[in-house]
Amino acid sequence: MGYPSFPLNGKTRSAGVLAANGHGHNHTLGRLQVDAATTRKTVSVIIPTLNEQENIGWVLERMPSTVDEIIIVDGYSTDRTVEIARAVRPDIVVVKQASRGKGEALRAGFRAATSDFIVMIDADGSMDPDEIHRYVTPLMNGYDVVKGSRFLAGGGSTDLTPIRRFGSKAFVRMTNVLFLVRFTDLCYGFCSFRRECLKSLALTAHGFEIETEIAVHAAKAELRIAEVPSMERDRRSGVSKLHAFRDGKRVLRTLIRERLSSRNRPVVDPISERALSDWLPAET
Repeated sequence: MGYPSFPLNGKTRSAGVLAANGHGHNHTLGRLQVDAATTRKTVSVIIPTLNEQENIGWVLERMPSTVDEIIIVDGYSTDRTVEIARAVRPDIVVVKQASRGKGEALRAGFRAATSDFIVMIDADGSMDPDEIHRYVTPLMNGYDVVKGSRFLAGGGSTDLTPIRRFGSKAFVRMTNVLFLVRFTDLCYGFCSFRRECLKSLALTAHGFEIETEIAVHAAKAELRIAEVPSMERDRRSGVSKLHAFRDGKRVLRTLIRERLSSRNRPVVDPISERALSDWLPAET
């Protein structure tokens, strides 16, 4: 089944309207006409997890029926996260990440995904799976990347502390000045994109700064970007793994590096001993 066209400010965006990075993309018109027709596009949802046994069931139980593939990327949880996930959704795909960090987990999930569209969502219950249609519909209507925004009308957050809110606003303003874009949110992990755009995104980040890297790389690659309103809630249980100052510094370094560099960085992954022990040894 297909998704309906997605209205922005009460009007359906056409393929010739300027994208968030300021570039028009009339060349997407042909793709728009195909995607908006009855062609069925498949959807993969990537969920990075680390000790989320109290939350993962709630997320999976609310997954829309239009999702074709759910990939859990587990950072070697020491609780029953994977066991509970499989009990709720026996059809999930479980991927073990090879090194630490949310960025590495997401990149592992992206590599494993097989659907046309990829959606990333957190496992702590702060993001509502019922919103996934907001991230798929623009892709059906010609967009390449869809970012969630807590600062658009219809969005919001009950989880942002004053420090995090100040930092988020500051990073958005900095990004808009440095890259001549019009984002309203930056450090938020509810996103989607076409799988065919994965190469253009050229992701290398290991930590939470991957959310910034996706947005900036999409803008630099002149992909067609949409922002949609999203409501962020408090995590349902447990303690957040986000550290405002530490991860804020990583976001700042990412922005400065991306502004100074026009070349993609090579991916260098530190593989943990635990991951190595899980891999098949080389034949001698």
